[in-house]
Amino acid sequence: MRVVCRPEIAAGFELAGLRADTAADGVAARARIAALADDPAVGIVLVEERLLRALPADFTQRLERAPRPLVAPFPSPSFTGTGA
Repeated sequence: MRVVCRPEIAAGFELAGLRADTAADGVAARARIAALADDPAVGIVLVEERLLRALPADFTQRLERAPRPLVAPFPSPSFTGTGA
């Protein structure tokens, strides 16, 4: 299992024991996901929702039809609040 997310949230996944591949935008996310899809050891890729929405439609359609990896979105965090 791998995670594709923005750099500012990667540390949280790595602290949980998951390997996070960072991408700042949809172009970088597409490159990372394509590379992971070519890796036979990767069966599941969790992708930050914001990055997944930035991917081209033809690319996401190919991912949906492919038997592997399973690509699943997770919600992008919102850093709102008043602090301490």
